[in-house]
Amino acid sequence: MQPPDAVKLNPGSSPLASKTSNPLRALNLVVLLAVALAVRFVDLASKPFWFDECFSVEVARIGWKDFFRLLWWREANMSLYYVLLRIWLGLSGGYKQSPFFIRSLSVLLSAATLLAIYWLATLLYDRRVGLIAAASFALNAYSVRYAQEARSYSLFLLLATMSSAFLIAYWRAPSRLTRLGYVVVSILAAYAHFYALLLLPVQWLAVEVRHGAGKVERGGAQEFAQMRRAWVIIGIAVLPLLIFVAKTGAGPIRWIQRPGLRGVLEFYRNMAGGNSWALLGICALACSFAIAASGKKLFARAQESQTWRVQLLLIWLFFPVLLTVLLSFARPVFLGRYMIFCLPALVILTAAGLARLRQSWLLTAALIGVLFLSLQGVFFVYGHDLDNERDASGAATNFVLDHTQSGDAIVFHIAGTRVAYEFFRSLRAGTNTASPYFTAQLGPEILFPQHGTGLDYRDFTGKPTADLLRSMGQSHPRVWVMLMNNGTAEKPDPKTAMLTDVLPESFPKMQRWEFPKVELRLYSK
Repeated sequence: MQPPDAVKLNPGSSPLASKTSNPLRALNLVVLLAVALAVRFVDLASKPFWFDECFSVEVARIGWKDFFRLLWWREANMSLYYVLLRIWLGLSGGYKQSPFFIRSLSVLLSAATLLAIYWLATLLYDRRVGLIAAASFALNAYSVRYAQEARSYSLFLLLATMSSAFLIAYWRAPSRLTRLGYVVVSILAAYAHFYALLLLPVQWLAVEVRHGAGKVERGGAQEFAQMRRAWVIIGIAVLPLLIFVAKTGAGPIRWIQRPGLRGVLEFYRNMAGGNSWALLGICALACSFAIAASGKKLFARAQESQTWRVQLLLIWLFFPVLLTVLLSFARPVFLGRYMIFCLPALVILTAAGLARLRQSWLLTAALIGVLFLSLQGVFFVYGHDLDNERDASGAATNFVLDHTQSGDAIVFHIAGTRVAYEFFRSLRAGTNTASPYFTAQLGPEILFPQHGTGLDYRDFTGKPTADLLRSMGQSHPRVWVMLMNNGTAEKPDPKTAMLTDVLPESFPKMQRWEFPKVELRLYSK
């Protein structure tokens, strides 16, 4: 049995339906896919790797035993991406893994998202809206920005889009295959990024709004019950991830700052893809056109499909942001890039509003304007970041390697700083630092963290002790210290204060060099 009005989610008689022939429509999609790949590959390696990207690579490189220990102990979030990156790096045999090659995995995942957005938009509306949405996504600067980073955001966005697409496909034509696709993709999305779990209440609210209790009784009760079973299965499958979150607490995200109204507005501006407010204004106007078609029906339950699809997109666009902002009053959890899975809702709703322009010349002019402003945003993100400043751990590492002397040692202010150091050291060595061919003597001797000949799971966390620092003076004439995100000169963090007090006992001389978010010190006798 199909839910009421299920087949109407993509009405073939809609005035918005495209009259473009199938071959030409397919050609348009291929061209858009090529454009998406091109703009994401351009300048792919121009920005320096920063700490988070180095962390991704080194997690993916360590041995399988250490890899699984680290996932459970510290990095269960993004675990699916780490597995895929591990496979991707394996394609190079472990050698000459350039930043371009490493980041290209995210580019390919982002390009695949264009196809997923087209599919979702055609399910909700029609192929015309699908092509407009795909064109907007191809040049969306927010997507380009995170498609050029060795983190899970492209994978997260792809799976979140596919999750909603499978959900809509199930309600249009219920089948075991579409329900299974929804369950599998939703589980994978959660393991790509923990914040994907915020999509589940969005989907639940949308289904509740679409099928009020009275309407479920008249038809679609079986499908609604199947969806409840699907959510139970998803909950069981992500239980290890929930246990991990309960075990680790908010420690991994304690650095997130409490958002203000301007920060939230800037997130939507960035997500629209512009480096100014103009594009957000145009997108908001286009969205209002799509919303206006529903009128007063927008706020009612058990709506017809033409209204329900707008409700779904609005809930998707605003509910996760609103929820995380409210939770941030207790503990900050809102971060713009973690909300990237809201992008399909904005793109599709904007495309639906543009598609309501009946005159071809007016639609063409509006679309050209949107794409022109989007392209300006793309050029902007080639040289700028949107919601974070990159550290200069690469420049600091190269400085140490260029100026080290025989007998030197190095200590890292926090264990994680070694992760970035190892990545850039591997670039200098021309091979993976976990490889048996790696020359361990490249650079000073690592005193902390050090639990073996190469990185293991214990080297990703921890801080040096005062006793360890005092023991260094007996065997080393000079000690380098690399510090990251350690407060300010006026207000250093406690570990920096301890280093500053203890090391001069054995090393009275000290030199200091400043890099963005990184401080280097050289203590000597």
